Amino acid sequence: MSAEPNRVLVVDDEANIVDVITMALRFQGFAVESAHTGADALASVASFRPHLMVLDVMLPDMEGFEVAKRLGAERAGVPIIFLTARDATEDKIRGLTTGGDDYVTKPFSLEELVARIRTVLRRTGQAEADSSRLVFEDLELDDDTHEVTRAGEPVELTATEYRLLRYFMLNPRRVLSRPQLLDHVWDYDFGGDARVLETYVSYLRKKLDVHGPSLIHTVRGVGYTLRPPRA
Repeated sequence: MSAEPNRVLVVDDEANIVDVITMALRFQGFAVESAHTGADALASVASFRPHLMVLDVMLPDMEGFEVAKRLGAERAGVPIIFLTARDATEDKIRGLTTGGDDYVTKPFSLEELVARIRTVLRRTGQAEADSSRLVFEDLELDDDTHEVTRAGEPVELTATEYRLLRYFMLNPRRVLSRPQLLDHVWDYDFGGDARVLETYVSYLRKKLDVHGPSLIHTVRGVGYTLRPPRA
């Protein structure tokens, strides 16, 4: 039986931001509800009982800081990641001293936000015990020990191969473009030269394919995807 997913409440008055974050979190296996005002957020905490809240500072009826303050008074104990366009040091200090556990400024990367959510959930004891493990088919990656196995057999990877595989496993079945992979795995631009990526995908495939059918597939003209072996 699979464990119950962590519940995340997303609070922002910008519908497009709520939609994007909600979609990304559901894709990563979270249960998500949303609210657009402070009052709705307080009501949702009582009904949805989230493990964590992503909370915008600027809401139409009250500041996110006030929402956090009221939750603290109610001893709700909900970890909070503030989301805001404000990046002044005094705002960050205010956020972190009114019950916030982290502070993300707009514009932000969805990958970074998801990573911070997982970190806060682990730190506050809300995450599932095996949240550091990624599993796809017979492939397993443990982010705590940096160990990878396929069909129960250890797979020795370099640091770059590990980062590449981890990104594939965070985005199973999605077609990832070459620029996406270069940006998220290497953190800088190779000036459009994707040969280094092709080389590392080749290395990774050779190490994984020793233990079973190929899981990393080329999508011509686009990039690569991690998906089950073709029948």
